[in-house]
Amino acid sequence: MTLMRHHGGGIIVLTFVVALILTIVPVPEWARVARPDWVALVLIYWCLALPQRVGVGVAWLLGIIEDVLTGTLLGQHALALVVVAFLALKLHQRLRLYPLWQQSLTVLVLLTLNQLLILWVNGITGRPAQSWLYWSPSLAGMLVWPLVFTVLRNLRRRFAVS
Repeated sequence: MTLMRHHGGGIIVLTFVVALILTIVPVPEWARVARPDWVALVLIYWCLALPQRVGVGVAWLLGIIEDVLTGTLLGQHALALVVVAFLALKLHQRLRLYPLWQQSLTVLVLLTLNQLLILWVNGITGRPAQSWLYWSPSLAGMLVWPLVFTVLRNLRRRFAVS
């Protein structure tokens, strides 16, 4: 049995660091409601592209880091990202065959589920309900998915991440 050598782990980590930075960078109030969940988008991409390397454990770790960075309840984002990663891993063979517009619709469902789980945890802890604008980051994520997919695919190919 030959051991496969994995290349490009630094690129994967770098993309997650950039996603975390984009999550906490200050934006104007009007743009805050349309900020996509960058961490979830990058996680979905790597779960689809390299399911043997990026999975539920990485999702949990990213969720804990995101909770610490955003000051939310510890484990809130971790739970949501673990569920999203699990579903992306379960569907990865099917999703990779979809055209980009169908992938965008699936990403919309995954991001909406992500936000629904976060809203559920907020409801359990007694935080006030959000307005309908709460769901706009899912739509923004669907719209930027083709760009995220293209940029990350080009990075993966350029640096031979396997």
